[in-house]
Amino acid sequence: MEIPLRLRVAVPISIVALLLILPSCSAQDIQVVNAERRIDLTSHIVKVFLTLKVENTGASPASEILLAFPSTQADHLALVKAQVAIGKRKKRTYSPLDVNPKELPDAPNGTKYLSVILLTPLAAGEAVTLEVLYMLTHSLEPFPMEISQSESQLVYYRDSALILSPYHVKQQITFIKTPTTKVESFTVVDPTHRAGTELKYGPYNDRPPYSYSPVIVHFENNSPFAVVEELVREVEISHWGSLQITEQYKLAHAGARHKGVFSRVEYQSRPGHSGVSSFKHLLARLPPTVHSVYYRDEIGNISSSRLRLGAQKSELEIEPRYPLFGGWKATFIIGYGLPLEDFLFESPDGRRYLNFSYGCPLVETVVDKLTIKVVLPEGSKEPSAVVPFPVNQHLEKKYSYLDVVGRTVVVLEKKNVVPEHSIPFQVYYHFNPIFMLAEPLMLTSVFFLLFVTCVAYLHMDLSLRK
Repeated sequence: MEIPLRLRVAVPISIVALLLILPSCSAQDIQVVNAERRIDLTSHIVKVFLTLKVENTGASPASEILLAFPSTQADHLALVKAQVAIGKRKKRTYSPLDVNPKELPDAPNGTKYLSVILLTPLAAGEAVTLEVLYMLTHSLEPFPMEISQSESQLVYYRDSALILSPYHVKQQITFIKTPTTKVESFTVVDPTHRAGTELKYGPYNDRPPYSYSPVIVHFENNSPFAVVEELVREVEISHWGSLQITEQYKLAHAGARHKGVFSRVEYQSRPGHSGVSSFKHLLARLPPTVHSVYYRDEIGNISSSRLRLGAQKSELEIEPRYPLFGGWKATFIIGYGLPLEDFLFESPDGRRYLNFSYGCPLVETVVDKLTIKVVLPEGSKEPSAVVPFPVNQHLEKKYSYLDVVGRTVVVLEKKNVVPEHSIPFQVYYHFNPIFMLAEPLMLTSVFFLLFVTCVAYLHMDLSLRK
């Protein structure tokens, strides 16, 4: 018996509609059994540790868990990491999970989403515990916005006592840690408790999705608000045995702006009371095999630096020409060399690849814009970069001494970089060793021609005698 045409068309449409409805139903059937959030405000980089015990109360398995962020936080989100706890307490292990942006229609109040992809789909009735770490930059607002040399720095932090979530949350609690016990004010959302440097919001029970209760904490934070507005790191590869690193910094103090006149006498005579929010030292962590280190600015070499070499790491302590107060800026250059054998390797398919660390060597700094330029040897072909997080990539050309066709430069750009971005990345390329002879042959040819010219000139008779 022949099936009517209308029925044959309606069946595929129904199947497609069912597939579109199922994911949204499974998302609504997820609930957070228990949530604990710990917010660390001890530096100018806000670190949030979130523990979620998630249960699937629906009938179909769930392959992802959504994290929700208000639009005010999403713009300052620098890093998000997630992992899943496996096993009991004594034998518990953690496996990292992929985190990807997620677009959902009709998001309330501009809410932004990230999707945490589970290792295995969460079956109906099962629960899983997720550990999430995310970092926020430029989220502490100085108030007052201007302070004198003798005043401490006070800042605002704005958040919610309730965890923003697209799921029903059965029980939740939030802890906020401040650098000192000096807290000017904080919003009370009962139950709220304060003990020393810690504020406790909750526990709160049975909160519906997208519950939000704004809180403001006004507290003292004199940690260095060191922000690198722009950093350009150039990594030049030489197959003759070395890497040359050049880093150009545009540094700023992003805290409360300094007002009044700066007194160096007061700053040096009362170091514990004058300029407590300023900073005059920066620490850069470099590879242990570093050599030929220099530190200079537009004026010239800066001698106020100390290099400590170690078996595991080297530390370069630098001191700008003047201490940095809020709103002040400084520019400088750090350069150093590294042995090639520690960072350049050969892959099984015959390609060479550079294994180097991303991020900024300076400790506890935020980089608004980071550009890494990997200068490959002349003659390199088919370059490609492997970076463990999204970056903007493009290629450039650079000409150096005795170059003929120029050197390929792999450019990697990223905004809003924090210290946790200092993880290895790789740049692969093909290289024919015959190109290593290009410059020596060129120099040899020039000297040979010069020698032949001199010999010919000495044996040439230019006199007018017959």
